[in-house]
Amino acid sequence: MNRSIPTPSISVLEIGPFTIHLYALCIIAGIVVAVLLGDKRFKTHGDNLENVVADVAIWAVPFGIIGGRLYHVITSPAQYFGAYGNPIDALKIWQGGLGIWGAISLGAFAAYFAYKSQQKKKDLPSFGYFLDALAPGILFAQAIGRLGNWFNGELFGRPTDLPWALSVPVGLRPDGYETFQTFHPTFLYELVWCCAVAFALILWGKKLAAGQVFSAYVALYSIGRLFIEIIRIDQANTIAGVRVNVWISAIVATLALANYLRLGRSSAKI
Repeated sequence: MNRSIPTPSISVLEIGPFTIHLYALCIIAGIVVAVLLGDKRFKTHGDNLENVVADVAIWAVPFGIIGGRLYHVITSPAQYFGAYGNPIDALKIWQGGLGIWGAISLGAFAAYFAYKSQQKKKDLPSFGYFLDALAPGILFAQAIGRLGNWFNGELFGRPTDLPWALSVPVGLRPDGYETFQTFHPTFLYELVWCCAVAFALILWGKKLAAGQVFSAYVALYSIGRLFIEIIRIDQANTIAGVRVNVWISAIVATLALANYLRLGRSSAKI
């Protein structure tokens, strides 16, 4: 008998009159981990750095969530605005659907301006050091967030009978895959990849120039995400028959790698 990972039978907790969505709980837990670890790492760059990460997070986190949701909705419009879609569902973040590219882009944009505001009050290092301090924590946050996808029974890949396959209930299987019982747990692959990259950046990041850790995070995550996207089977828009997120992953990885090398050359000239 083949072993498999079961899909949780619950995705919410009912506590009195309150309904707690486990996906949302995972997102919140990830944010807490990212802020705490980022704060600990950033404070190694000097004195008077207390609460800087938390103060910036007040702006970066909500903008990141908005950006992540916008990216997801824009790249999957049929799910909300198609013939069988409901536009109101675009607001239901607890049901899953946060695009990492939108979250990082808008979150980093808000963080930049919030950080610059802090620089006017305190003697802070460059923004590159700030991003580097946050990178491993963001990866751990992404990993924890993927557990939310597990509770929601989403983001799995092609059918497989591997020992670590995910057992998916009939009601959650995509059209055309109703007869298959077990699938690639792509959420788990991404969780493991995020943790591996985070530990690598913590171990070797001290040798890198300002901004290189964050660039390495973006490049390495994107490379892993590219291969994970290839085996996913959830509905997604395509370009030339290839999922949009595959194209985005390849482009972002290339740009991040180029920036990583540029920062390394600039540091060598100093």
